[in-house]
Amino acid sequence: MMRRAALRLCALSKELLTPGRGLTQGSQDPGKQGIFHVQEVRDKLREIVGASTNWKDHVKAMEERKLLHSFLAKSQKELPPRRMKDSYIEVLLPLGSEPELREKYLTVQNTVRFGRILEDLDSLGVLVCYMHTKNDSLKMSPLSIVTALVDKIDMCKKSLSPEQDIKFSGHVSWVGKSSMEVKMQMFQLHGNEFCPVLDATFVMVARDAENKGPAFVNPLIPGNVEEEELFRQGELNKGKRIAFSSTSLLKMAPSAKERNTIHEMFLSTLDPKTISFQSRVLPPNAVWMESTKLKSLEVCHPQERNIFNRIFGGFLMRKAYELAWATACNLGGSRSFVVAVDDIMFQKPVEIGSLLFLSSQVCFTQNNYIQVRVHSEVASLQNKEHMTTNVFHFTFMSEKEVPLVYPKTYGESMLYLDGQRHFSSMSVPVSLRKDYRVEP
Repeated sequence: MMRRAALRLCALSKELLTPGRGLTQGSQDPGKQGIFHVQEVRDKLREIVGASTNWKDHVKAMEERKLLHSFLAKSQKELPPRRMKDSYIEVLLPLGSEPELREKYLTVQNTVRFGRILEDLDSLGVLVCYMHTKNDSLKMSPLSIVTALVDKIDMCKKSLSPEQDIKFSGHVSWVGKSSMEVKMQMFQLHGNEFCPVLDATFVMVARDAENKGPAFVNPLIPGNVEEEELFRQGELNKGKRIAFSSTSLLKMAPSAKERNTIHEMFLSTLDPKTISFQSRVLPPNAVWMESTKLKSLEVCHPQERNIFNRIFGGFLMRKAYELAWATACNLGGSRSFVVAVDDIMFQKPVEIGSLLFLSSQVCFTQNNYIQVRVHSEVASLQNKEHMTTNVFHFTFMSEKEVPLVYPKTYGESMLYLDGQRHFSSMSVPVSLRKDYRVEP
């Protein structure tokens, strides 16, 4: 039943994002823009904001952007409304037809690196929003559009072959005053048909030309019943995010059921030979949560900068994902496969030259599912103070059943419950099939 539900989910998304259903790229001249090559996306973004390809020119380029402040709207009413088709674009990743591109995306197991896909999704989401806010009378956009949140990425049951072309599509599905929800989908060529592989929902925000404060974006008008449903879902997603944040374990105590869960786990680890709360032993087929940690350090070089000369969000996601994947494999003792990504909040930009500290930990397991949390911090060479920039949540599936993880401390208990909540929020649990292979 769950398998049928997953297929229905992918089929519905495919219908809503198919150009033939009304979402054709660009309202003025769809044929002129066509389909972007994946390598053209970053070039197009640089063109839109006037970013230089040379690091030595980045200061001059950012100074020039200050002149664009006068073109910012004073209110949303000043901006013309847009339709979903205005922002719809497709991007081709020709792994099959361009073998020289393949190596960048190739794993040692001859599958596609999911970390690279995350980078492409992040760039696509930004470009979609620039299409929504496009002003044909301006050579450069006065807006700085950045990723605020990866709300959800759900995998469908399709293989990812490094020898078949991949296509991305996306469009704005909901708009606030300065924020935009972007729906994206990825397909891979099977025979003569592009079949859905994943569905993604990102939230992007528009800021002023110097990326210092919020800026208004064009309102969105649904064009038909399907678009009205997408827009309504965007409103619901916003409400869910607010509700999820308000019940965060950093703000509120666990529920009675959750408290019971933690207490029962604690009791199950007490040594029956002693009458003491201090003597703890692991139950069979279990590990202490603290033993599942892995860490890494990255030096943030100019090569990984985005169009606003901060570290590219897709790069951060790729590095976090690869560490999380290694963490899941280390626990399971076998290859793990990504099932879902959710609730990645970009809390603080990462500056060029920073030291990026990533800490990964398994916080919840069930059967052959593994929930991994990655915490990202930065520090400069001059200032050793660490500041949190991101928290990443990944759900993996192992080829075999994995040990249970048990918390020792109250803090670990909160991590366990948070991991359980993220796991439970997964749209539809998927089943592992031989053709389901998405790795770092």
